[in-house]
Order: sequence, then structure tokens, then C-alpha cells
Amino acid sequence: MYLVILFAAIAAFLALRLYSVLGKRTGHEQPLPRPAEERVGAPQMPRTIDMPAEVRETGPRAVDTGAEGGLRALIAADPAFDVNQFVEGAKSAYRMILEAFWKGDRETLDWLVEAEVRESFVAAIDAREAAGETLDNRLISIERAAISEISVEGRVARITVRFDADIAAITRDKDGNVIAGSLSDAVETHDVWTFSRDLASGDPNWKLSDTDEA
Repeated sequence: MYLVILFAAIAAFLALRLYSVLGKRTGHEQPLPRPAEERVGAPQMPRTIDMPAEVRETGPRAVDTGAEGGLRALIAADPAFDVNQFVEGAKSAYRMILEAFWKGDRETLDWLVEAEVRESFVAAIDAREAAGETLDNRLISIERAAISEISVEGRVARITVRFDADIAAITRDKDGNVIAGSLSDAVETHDVWTFSRDLASGDPNWKLSDTDEA
């Protein structure tokens, strides 16, 4: 019985001592570091509107520095414009237009390119068909697609995109014989295409309005 009382007294004494040291805040305490698992696994705060996705990019920039002023003007005219969505759409259009031109698909070209560009493409297709030649080309990869220039004139916006791509190209005669190119060796190409859109139009699609080589 005496031992129980003694242990109880010692426990009470230690509790009072601990309280005198740990139970009071003096204003000089340093915050305790969180456990490592809390630091690593802590959820990130949601990003706010003033933190655009571009600053978190880890790959090549989608917009060259010289086009940033034009991008601001375009967003002012069309707040719904999305850079990454446009670049992905431009890459799809690049592939579709090339394949339509190679196959002589005039109908697909009708809704992908402006009239002036279509005339140039169709003239080349007509000349190729008149010679009995066919193209057996393949777009191997698009290494990079970046906006190099943006302009807004009135309600018409124009965006110039540089495409760095690898293309395997071969031309066959009317008998199917290879007369130029090779499908085993890809050729590095650098195209500069300009897409246009009337921002006042209900049609959200951009059309190819100019082509050039870098």
C-alpha cells in the first residue's frame, strides 16, 4: 500500500515538472518539423487563375518569345483561345493536309485550307496525275510545333506555326516504279504554315492560309 502511494506521488511530481517545461509557451518556441511522410505526401494547393499552365511546362515552349505580344492581343480579342489546344489542333491539321495532298484528296483540302492555298495544291495534284505519278509518303514524326507569330487585324486572326518533322517520301511512275525518294530514309523538313480565322464567325475552325519553308 505504501509503495502504491509512493509511485503515485512520484508520477504526480513528474507530471508537474513536465507541465512546467512543456505546458507553457514563452513566445520563442520553434515550430516542430513535420514528419517526412507528411512533407512528401502533402497535397499541393490548387493553382489560381493568375498562374498560367505555360509556366509549368517541362518540354519545349509552344509559343516563341517573339509571338507573346500577338498572343496577348489574340486573347484580348478571343478570351477562350487556348494555346495548347491550338497547337495540338495545328499538328493534326498538318498531318491531315499533307496526307490529303499526297493522296490527291481534293475534298478534304476543301475544308482544311483557304481558297488560294487549295488552288496551289490542286494545281500540283493535277500536274502529278497528268504525269501518271503518285506519292507514297509518310509523316514519321513531328519533332516540334511552335507558334512563331500571331497577328490580329480587325476580327481576323493569323497564327504562324513552325513544324519540324521527319517525312519518308517516295514518288512512283504510272507503272509503280520508284523514280524519286526512299521510304527507308526519313527527310528532315521545316515548314512554316499560317492558319487564319474570322473571330466574328461562328465557325471555330482555323484554316491554312499560307505555306512556306523555314
